[in-house]
Amino acid sequence: MSTFYITTPIYYVNAEPHLGTAYSTIAADVLARYHRLKGDDVFFLTGVDEHGENIQTLAAEKGISEQDLCDQMAPTFTKLWNKLNLSNDIFLRTTSEFHKRGAIKFLSALHEAGDIYKDKYKGYYCRRCESFYTNRELGDNKNCPVHKLPTEWVEEENYFFALSKYQDRLLAHIRANPEFIQPESRRNEILNVVESGLRDVSISRGSVSWGIPLPFDQTHVIYVWIEALCNYITALGYADDGEKYRKYWPADIHMMGKDITRFHAIIWPAMLMAIDLPLPKQIFAHGFLTNQGEKISKTKGNVIDIDALIGEFGLDAFRYFFMREFSFGNDGDYAHERFVLRYNADLANDLGNLLSRTLGLVAKNFGAVPEPTTPGEFDDEVKEMARETINKVDALMNQRSLDMALETIWELVRRVNRYIQQTQVWSLAKSEETKGRMGTILYNCMEALRTVAVLISPFMPDTANRIRQHIGLDESDQGLDTVAQWGGLPAGKTIGRAQPLFPRKDLKKVVEQLESAPEAKAEKPQAKTTDNLISMSEFQGMDLRVAEVLSAERIPKADRLLKLQVDLGSEKRQVVAGIAEHYAPEDLVGKQVILVANLEPAKIRGIESQGMVLAAAGKKELALATFEKEMPPGTQVR
Repeated sequence: MSTFYITTPIYYVNAEPHLGTAYSTIAADVLARYHRLKGDDVFFLTGVDEHGENIQTLAAEKGISEQDLCDQMAPTFTKLWNKLNLSNDIFLRTTSEFHKRGAIKFLSALHEAGDIYKDKYKGYYCRRCESFYTNRELGDNKNCPVHKLPTEWVEEENYFFALSKYQDRLLAHIRANPEFIQPESRRNEILNVVESGLRDVSISRGSVSWGIPLPFDQTHVIYVWIEALCNYITALGYADDGEKYRKYWPADIHMMGKDITRFHAIIWPAMLMAIDLPLPKQIFAHGFLTNQGEKISKTKGNVIDIDALIGEFGLDAFRYFFMREFSFGNDGDYAHERFVLRYNADLANDLGNLLSRTLGLVAKNFGAVPEPTTPGEFDDEVKEMARETINKVDALMNQRSLDMALETIWELVRRVNRYIQQTQVWSLAKSEETKGRMGTILYNCMEALRTVAVLISPFMPDTANRIRQHIGLDESDQGLDTVAQWGGLPAGKTIGRAQPLFPRKDLKKVVEQLESAPEAKAEKPQAKTTDNLISMSEFQGMDLRVAEVLSAERIPKADRLLKLQVDLGSEKRQVVAGIAEHYAPEDLVGKQVILVANLEPAKIRGIESQGMVLAAAGKKELALATFEKEMPPGTQVR
């Protein structure tokens, strides 16, 4: 059995957890759950960072001890983690004795290696970050690059780690291991920093008392950032060379936001090199979330209220949206409208509709899972796509492409919905001669749902269990091995009563409710009232894709309509377009057009249309929107 060790950063307890901390931790949870599905022995670490100058200052302002402040704040994280249904194996607090002993052992080893020395530090310091910055990092105004507030010049005697000694070795490791730092943009950033030259870094503070004393000089405490990095091994019992440490280290992934990449990708590996410990296999730094283009802030009145979103949409929809909506690794911009649109399209229409239609037809015509006795058209295509989906999802999860893994699963969901339409399965109940075919189609739909339930379980564990229960299975019927072969759903199983998984939401009503949520109430700039304008989120709700026309034919008795077969890369679709007066069918084959890919299917002159092509239309002229150079089918148009 393979092991899989994943970590989040440990979060600073000077403020309550927020959407950014939730985002990192849900992503780590998804990967931990996925590797459990694969049968791996998983250890998932998260926790809180409780030392440092900011805690010392905040406790003094409140008139309480530092430990009391930490004891008040730590439960706000565990409460949220429980609400988010996280599966972490440990919640580490850096005030715990086993962490302190581990940090002391680590610093002692660094000291014994000869890479720590005492010197006077002079530099610009941000007290919020508890970090020194170089002139290059600050720019002319000397403002902190993170908080955009003035730094202050600080001179103090500290202990230093000889980071510069490891510059060449770090470069060699990063270049030889392309997956060590991901995504690629972060890797390039770190390469540039290391190539430009590394300076030795301070590892202690003589002016701060709230921390772990240096083992070789009790008048200094370990600098909070250095101590925090140690948590990844102290949590495993490094202090005692424990069984977990020997079993799980090195970590498979350190998951974090991009603002702390340098500590993890430069200082942490160099310190591990100094004492001959293995380096983590991957450091993955995802982007930031903003709210309609602005940094999330209480003073701006654009805080995203986690409780309000979960209360409105449910926990699994919350987890789904934030893992699906944004390209994982890049920055993402949130808007309430986008949440409602994706919820209705993906969860209510696609997944919820597939389950309710299938169960309704099975209950009405069979009462239990039917026997697949009568194969026919489209069956093999659905089965093959299910097999391919499992393999594609595995590759995407290994690449940490969480959003694309979900999109791949939903391509299967949409394909099975189309399978129902193509076979017109509801019409087969009219004759006993066709009922066997009906049962086979419905069995295939339920078997596809079984596959979908397994694949979405890391993202939406409760929804996955509900689907399994609906189709007559229990929670033990999961794991990637259970869907490796088609046909694992036993015929004759009693099915559950069809209930809506995700009831549709009214866009206007829900947005108004969310904007009046307690955390969102603050003074906001008044929007200008302008007719015919849509919000950015409304535009981003459209899924525009490159589509290549494979064939085109006229529709009888419809002078303006053509029936197109188009290639979207991962699937092929049929589209009815009102362009016959301007384009001959033979002129369209091979042409690339823009397709609105997330429109609900519609019937035009009795023919199903699965999308819409875009064109510029004047009074007498029409021209299809296309591209100046060829693009891969399925590419998103932004």
